[in-house]
Amino acid sequence: MEYLVWVAVAVLLVLLLAVVTGASRLRRLSRRVGSFPCSARADGIPHASWSVGIAHYSVGRIEWWRCWSLSPRPARTWYRDRLTVTGRAPLDLAGQPDQYLVRCRYDGVDFELTMSSGAYAGLASWLESAPPGRRDLVV
Repeated sequence: MEYLVWVAVAVLLVLLLAVVTGASRLRRLSRRVGSFPCSARADGIPHASWSVGIAHYSVGRIEWWRCWSLSPRPARTWYRDRLTVTGRAPLDLAGQPDQYLVRCRYDGVDFELTMSSGAYAGLASWLESAPPGRRDLVV
């Protein structure tokens, strides 16, 4: 019986460690300068689920992390010279005003992002500030 108690305590400690690590990672990512909340999903797949995440501007790229992950690496990386915004539309989400659905293409693969209007303005400005020769990044 005592053995089962120790196993239960060990399992609880591992779960607590995972929750604390995940919360610390999420806090660290969301507090970085250049970070913004951004959900992503594949385009063209009916009823595809959204993955909640945090995007961050880096030098020449955007890195995107899933919120509910312990991975130290971003789940996606989009380089500025290969990313194109193909459209945007306002979203009417209950409790979340001022959100946009942003359609993007990266290396011929279409996907969608949701973000605030301020985050979209930042994304459009970041893409438009690309080096000369790349003026077609925002439609």
